[in-house]
Amino acid sequence: MNGIVAYGAYLPYFRLDRKAIGELLGASAGTGTRSVASYDEDTTSMAVEAARAALRSAPAVAPSALYFATAAPAYLDKTNASAIHAALALDARAAAFDMLGSVRSGAGALSAAIDASRPTLAALADIRTGWPGGGDEREGGDGAAAFLLADSRDRSVLAEPVARASATAEFLERWRLPGDAVSRQWEERFGEHAYVPLGNAAVSDALKQAGVSAAAVKSWIVTGPHSRASRRVASAVGAAKETIADDLAASIGNTGTAHAGLMLADALDRAKADELIAVVSLADGCDVTIWRATAAVAARTTATPVAAQLASGGRVSYATFLTWRGFLPREPPRRPDPERPAAPPSFRAEAWKFAFTGSRCQACGARHVPPQRVCVKCHAVDRMAPERLADIPATIATFTVDRLAYSLSPPVVAAVIDFEGGGRFQCELTDVDPGAVKIGDRVEMTFRRLFTAGGVHNYFWKARPLRGR
Repeated sequence: MNGIVAYGAYLPYFRLDRKAIGELLGASAGTGTRSVASYDEDTTSMAVEAARAALRSAPAVAPSALYFATAAPAYLDKTNASAIHAALALDARAAAFDMLGSVRSGAGALSAAIDASRPTLAALADIRTGWPGGGDEREGGDGAAAFLLADSRDRSVLAEPVARASATAEFLERWRLPGDAVSRQWEERFGEHAYVPLGNAAVSDALKQAGVSAAAVKSWIVTGPHSRASRRVASAVGAAKETIADDLAASIGNTGTAHAGLMLADALDRAKADELIAVVSLADGCDVTIWRATAAVAARTTATPVAAQLASGGRVSYATFLTWRGFLPREPPRRPDPERPAAPPSFRAEAWKFAFTGSRCQACGARHVPPQRVCVKCHAVDRMAPERLADIPATIATFTVDRLAYSLSPPVVAAVIDFEGGGRFQCELTDVDPGAVKIGDRVEMTFRRLFTAGGVHNYFWKARPLRGR
């Protein structure tokens, strides 16, 4: 079986204070915050960010396959994983598959990656939406996690699976029809009645396979969209209270398809050799995987630990959140609608548009962003070598704050940035406070959805303040 050789997590920059919901709607909405994907993010773009973090930690391992799981796909009848594949500049021979439509698809993608006979990247992402003032809106969250798995006999494996178990039953607890904006849920006591026996059975089976007791597990991750059922199963596993992992509900909410992965990434950030981590995912049944951390975790590198991402972020107002989610329509710009991106030029420019690949002149060494055939410095023709710039930090050379351009997050901050090693590029900044931007600030590239027109998503790259790596 495959084990985890690298992992990455991504939490969007913005947080919504639950008290803001209650203040506007005049009802209690609890305490804490939930994570919020920005207006220019979707599950595809967040999966790219989590996968980039994972691949940076294991540059020597090239995925031969990519599995993408989400309950909120950006496209139907089109493979979303192919855009992730392109943004990561994976080899064309690497397969890319979607696993869509339900929270349980996250457990399915990881299970398939474990069983794969080749290095496999599993990317999990979700955006959780509910009716304004409802439980799903309040308790949901947005985020992504990615895991690169390879032969567990490899010395670089950080965690190896020692047992897996599942329990499945057909019952109607949560559902959403195609085209609906939000999910529906049956009465909570019914869901608890259905989930708890399945969870207990799968946990018992996994422990029996591993040949250990519940007390031998260092960290128990028990999660699912049904919070009451998750708490019941967590209390029934027979483990010490301090071994039950924080479900992150107070800080980011439940991120659905991605949540078990986010919690696993958080546990791996702190794991020590030979410690056992049990992941219990309750979604249309129960899936349990017990992992054993290896000696390699002592030398692990992570782009940004989950704890650091939990502690950072900026606030978003409830009105802005509703606008981003489509529940609060606002007057559109008094300008022509944008034209949808055309398929042929997008296909021809895949390396630039998705992978952010520039070029470097082999005659004089000048870097060009976007890529060129003729060097602007020495005028050499067709002497260029492709050079991917997505992971190269940059510095703001100059910027402007545009208060007239239309945006769901006004004003627009446009900047000219200089990459380390050469290359200048003009782009939009995102996840920034316009009043705090300064010349000389360090930034990094991030994959975003610029706009959607004619049913076509226009993906490209923006810059954001450099996060710790």
